[in-house]
Amino acid sequence: MSAIRVVLADDERMVRTALRAILSAEDGIEVVGEAATGAEAVSVVRELAPDVVLMDVRMPEVDGIRATEQILGSTAAPPRIVVVTTFENDAYVYEALRAGAAGFLLKRAEADALVQAVRLVAHTDSLLFPAAVRALAAEYGRAEPSAAAWVARLTGRESEVLRHMAAGLTNAEIARRMGVGPATVKTHVAAVLAKTGARDRTQAVIAAYEGGFMKA
Repeated sequence: MSAIRVVLADDERMVRTALRAILSAEDGIEVVGEAATGAEAVSVVRELAPDVVLMDVRMPEVDGIRATEQILGSTAAPPRIVVVTTFENDAYVYEALRAGAAGFLLKRAEADALVQAVRLVAHTDSLLFPAAVRALAAEYGRAEPSAAAWVARLTGRESEVLRHMAAGLTNAEIARRMGVGPATVKTHVAAVLAKTGARDRTQAVIAAYEGGFMKA
């Protein structure tokens, strides 16, 4: 298996140096580039095509939210983006998730948590820190006055799958919980993403909260 290629985007050199030291010490992870601004992050990602980007949410020129939007909107095979932030309960973090980031990580996180997060978003279908995503959605979600139209289009099985996704279960875990095969779950997940208009399960879960599904 090839190494996970990572780009670090943070306006603080010391932060980038610390992240590089932690990740470079791990087998199967290679830091291939760095950026000090959001605009530079977009350019570096387009040039190097990494698998994962660790993106500071607050940077000069172009912040992490706009950089995430630009990368995901203009890259043929976009990387998984993990927002790195000082504060967990941050409206900027939630907006970055809405923009397409796969998850977020606190700057004070332990080294093991950093490495695990990179491996998780690169190789699995699990939701990164599902409880934290739910808390952000509850705090900053733009809930509609009534359920979104797509909610009524979900089948019973798709609704069940979406609730399991919001709980942070992987496809394999959902399959065991529902007593079906992984391929069946994968089909249901694809249908959920299509109906919610979500890029991945993080955005699907956000849509579930904002669209009134999780209150149903």
